[in-house]
Amino acid sequence: MASSDERPGAYPARNGAENQPPGDPETMKTVMIDKGAAMMQSLKPIKQMSLHLCSFACYGHDPSRQIEVNFYVHRLNQDFLQCAVYDSNSSKTHLIGVEYIVSERLFEALSPEEQKLWHSHDYEIQTGLLVTPRVPELVAKTELQNIAKTYGKFWCTWQTDRGDKLPLGAPSLMVSPQDVNMGKIKPGLLKKRDDEYGISTESLKASRVDIMGPERKNPMADYWVHHGKGLAVDIVETEMKKLAPFP
Repeated sequence: MASSDERPGAYPARNGAENQPPGDPETMKTVMIDKGAAMMQSLKPIKQMSLHLCSFACYGHDPSRQIEVNFYVHRLNQDFLQCAVYDSNSSKTHLIGVEYIVSERLFEALSPEEQKLWHSHDYEIQTGLLVTPRVPELVAKTELQNIAKTYGKFWCTWQTDRGDKLPLGAPSLMVSPQDVNMGKIKPGLLKKRDDEYGISTESLKASRVDIMGPERKNPMADYWVHHGKGLAVDIVETEMKKLAPFP
């Protein structure tokens, strides 16, 4: 089983509406339990998500497969962000993965093998692909300048773009759009996003000419661009460690 499989196998189709997982509708009892729990529990991790970013991502084993992605960002400190990634910003959206974002300083401290798994963000910001929906560009500019110098590692666990109604198979390593043939976002996908938010990517691009990327672009990031090789995850059987180390 590999993340690059066309589809790992069949999935149940019981009562599954289009683009929704199969399953029965919520009962009134479940709804009441959820509402009660929301009133009594703190839900602290979720409430730390303070920023919504919208951009695009490509599959690391096939950059021609491109998706719109919505990041809900939790900032742990000035050098590290963690993001829940959804395929839309609707109430019925799917949680399709997670992205970790590190500063240039933290990225440079990683091993070369680890750096292969990370992508840069400067191109998608400079070209207007990454946006902060409904936040004025003037307000968002400082944040965009910071993110343009960062690197991200994005694992996609649910390939809804190929029609999966459940999270199937191995996670896929995703890459950011780049100024190469397979890394350029398809016009139809871009227009759909721009129409949804009432924005113009071209206008944003013109207003971001002064945003700069990392001081020294590390060639181990965006590995597929510089080395012509994609990365995929294989699931293989292995012997279990039956004896735990003594504490």
